[in-house]
Amino acid sequence: MKTITALTFTFLFFTTLIINAQPAGHTFALGKKDFLLDGKPFQMISGEMHPARIPAEYWRHRIQMAKAMGCNTIAAYIFWNYQEPTEGVFDFKTGNHDVARFVKICQEEGMWVLFRPGPYVCAEWELGGIPPYLLRIPDIKLRCRDPKYMVAVERYLVEMAKQIKPLLVTNGGPVLMVQIENEYGSFGNDREYLEDLRKIWLRNGCNVPFYTADGATPYMLEAGNIDGAAIGLDSGSNEKDFEQAAKRNPDVPAFSSETYPGWLTHWGEKWARPDTTDLLKEVKFLLETKRSFNLYVIHGGTNFGFTAGANSGGKGYEPDVTSYDYDAPISEQGLPTLKYWALRKLISASTGVTIELPKAIPTLEVPQITMEAFTTVWDNLPEPVWSVQPKPFEAYNQDYGFILYKTKLIGHKRGKLTITDLHDYATIFLNGQYLGKLDRREGEKTIEIPASEVKDPVLEIFVEGMGRINFAQYLIDRKGITDRVTLNGMTLMNWEVYNLPFGENFIKNLKSNTRHLNPQSQKPGTFFRGKFNLTDPADTFIDLSDYQKGIVWVNGHNLGRYWNIGPQFRLYCPAPWLKKGANEVVVFDLHQTGAKDLKAKRTME
Repeated sequence: MKTITALTFTFLFFTTLIINAQPAGHTFALGKKDFLLDGKPFQMISGEMHPARIPAEYWRHRIQMAKAMGCNTIAAYIFWNYQEPTEGVFDFKTGNHDVARFVKICQEEGMWVLFRPGPYVCAEWELGGIPPYLLRIPDIKLRCRDPKYMVAVERYLVEMAKQIKPLLVTNGGPVLMVQIENEYGSFGNDREYLEDLRKIWLRNGCNVPFYTADGATPYMLEAGNIDGAAIGLDSGSNEKDFEQAAKRNPDVPAFSSETYPGWLTHWGEKWARPDTTDLLKEVKFLLETKRSFNLYVIHGGTNFGFTAGANSGGKGYEPDVTSYDYDAPISEQGLPTLKYWALRKLISASTGVTIELPKAIPTLEVPQITMEAFTTVWDNLPEPVWSVQPKPFEAYNQDYGFILYKTKLIGHKRGKLTITDLHDYATIFLNGQYLGKLDRREGEKTIEIPASEVKDPVLEIFVEGMGRINFAQYLIDRKGITDRVTLNGMTLMNWEVYNLPFGENFIKNLKSNTRHLNPQSQKPGTFFRGKFNLTDPADTFIDLSDYQKGIVWVNGHNLGRYWNIGPQFRLYCPAPWLKKGANEVVVFDLHQTGAKDLKAKRTME
């Protein structure tokens, strides 16, 4: 038996005092009517933002902006397909994939967190956050207890639990609640599926309260909420909405989980800019009745790369623009709007708290970026694979970008070409000559093939996969040619298929070729390149007004899609993606053959 010396005893005594002197952790619980923080009613005034849509360098600024508007909580959707871009390969460390760091910054800024990890989130994000690799399974069913789906879901939630468990309020962190799924009552009615999700979280040490979020209608709440979970209302605008929640379960609190300051915008529409009158009325009601609420969104950010989703409402296929500005109180570039100031005044009058805004992020203009056509997609084709009939992207293990389908016309040489079904946009060529385009958004499926003197005419269909549908019943939205191509009813066979996902390495290693770049005779599908010098990098917007449809990269970073149907003509380029000295911009355009100079502007409009 070892003897405890006086020095050792003194050390242990004072160590015990220090441990006992540390402040106790917070508690968060569901009362019958109220959310209880440390046993007392607590009103969450939350602003939503999404780490994946904001450069990590700006996370703290955007959180500080929400705090200065009067929020005490940040709600955050986490996108499964962003955290697991390749099956079984997770990224929780690089750039804005570091979810734990985002939550820690919230805590450092004195903010609580509502954690919204899916597996499905909607959010106008590609496939609602579900990884497109699942669509490689021919008979997959999503958002239900299909074993093939649930195996992937559990793998994701287990990895996510490792990230978030230390940050739960029960472990001294800021995460108060975790949302189970999202607006499930708008999609399905398998509450056992929702229970299975909760059980996965519990098995992996997630011991904070859970909540669900649905529209304030009886059928949505019955199908989408589970016993013991708080009730989120999308949105909770008045007493009748909260009465619906009480009818579903009178023993848990309800809150407005999505109060909408703005709205989303699709390509070809006018910018959605809702009036603030109804918003201020709703927020005033929520503040006065001490209801918790979450502003969806307080800051939207950007659908960089290929991440923008799409809807499938009464108008058919409706792809979302690259900007997720959302007409939110904090603009895409992090500036306060008139809506921001109105909400700040209203919240401050209720809470009695006013916090100074952080400094604005600097911006810059570049009056001219000289561009040149330097190569084409036709000069950079990979080795093809053979396919008896065209298949969608997913069948070729491709998630995003473009695919070229190529065949010879045997039998019928002219007439009515039909693509069943095109997802989403195609340019059509015969013997290298451009014939026209087909646009799923417009319901276009057919094009006339003219007569040709070539014995076996060569047909090429260059397909762009745009955003996958992210809401309601048409989530299984495979890209490319999803069934077949017919000419006068004859199914065309024997295709060469070229995978062109336009990833980082592909763009970096483009082969320059200026032999066939005469704008008058060139086959559309051109890459343009320009350089510009900066002394002090700052935020800017690349103006694509003089181009038609395509993708833009700056220093290898994919800024997203542009399209001359509008309403967006400028793409946000954050300062962290720029550098002192020479910067490079690359534009790929589906239609443009002649180079036009670019400009960079301080604002989106």
